[in-house]
Amino acid sequence: MADDNNVYEMNEKKNGSWSGWIRTAIILALLIFALLIVLLNVFIVKQGEFKVVTQFGEVMRIEDEPGLNFKIPFIQQTSTLPKHQMNYDISSAEINTMDKKRVLVDNYAIWRVTNPQKMISNARTVENAESIMANYINSVTRSELGRMDFDEIINEGDSARGDVNEMVRDNVNTLLEDGDYGVSLTDVRIKRTDLPEDNEKSVYRRMISERESTAQEYLSEGDAEANRIRANTDREVTETISAAQADADEIIGEGEAEAASIYNDAFSSDVEFYELYRTLQSYEQTINDETVIVLPSDSPYARILMGYVE
Repeated sequence: MADDNNVYEMNEKKNGSWSGWIRTAIILALLIFALLIVLLNVFIVKQGEFKVVTQFGEVMRIEDEPGLNFKIPFIQQTSTLPKHQMNYDISSAEINTMDKKRVLVDNYAIWRVTNPQKMISNARTVENAESIMANYINSVTRSELGRMDFDEIINEGDSARGDVNEMVRDNVNTLLEDGDYGVSLTDVRIKRTDLPEDNEKSVYRRMISERESTAQEYLSEGDAEANRIRANTDREVTETISAAQADADEIIGEGEAEAASIYNDAFSSDVEFYELYRTLQSYEQTINDETVIVLPSDSPYARILMGYVE
């Protein structure tokens, strides 16, 4: 009987030990579960972001101060929205200009979240908000550039593209405000304008033709100017030569007149000397190494040649 009591007491002690371990394990599991619940429902708000707490799709509150915050387990969810400005590169859109040309326009937008509650309620996500903005921007850009000619759009220095950017921004902001999307555009810009691929070759050919035509005009103007310069130069040369010839003829005439006057004065002052001088000059013209002169010995001419001068 004593042995049976000992066995019973040992079994009771053993069962009590197991029950203690089970209770401890359950308590630890509950504590761990509670800790996990707490950790999973604590969220951190960082600098430069909004934390939007929603419950069954409805915005309950907006946390925008940095720090720790809590939400109701299994019921509430959080989403993050940036406070800073964001850059969105919009896909190219094809438009028709006022002069019926097709052109691809590539835009980019700078935007920010202004009302997180409206943004989550109506746009839901950042991606949806960007998609809505892109549709509005393409629509307004198509409308505004459709009032401009192709040359105005591509020649930035002579165009009103700067004003168009401002008009697109203001009009899109009006549409976003009417839709209560909680976002706004800070700036929108046209990065570049390209021609559709099927139009590029024809435009390039037209540009080449225009440049060749312009070059030909320059060449024709150059040839005409060269001919004009040559004609003026030839006329000036002819006039200069004629004037010089006239001056030369006048100088020669004056010299001959003066020479004749000198001859006359010399002849009148000493007739015999002048005759002798003229005779000697005639010798220079008529006598050379091959000259054969046959004269009578008593000829005055022969006597002078032989040195018989009276």
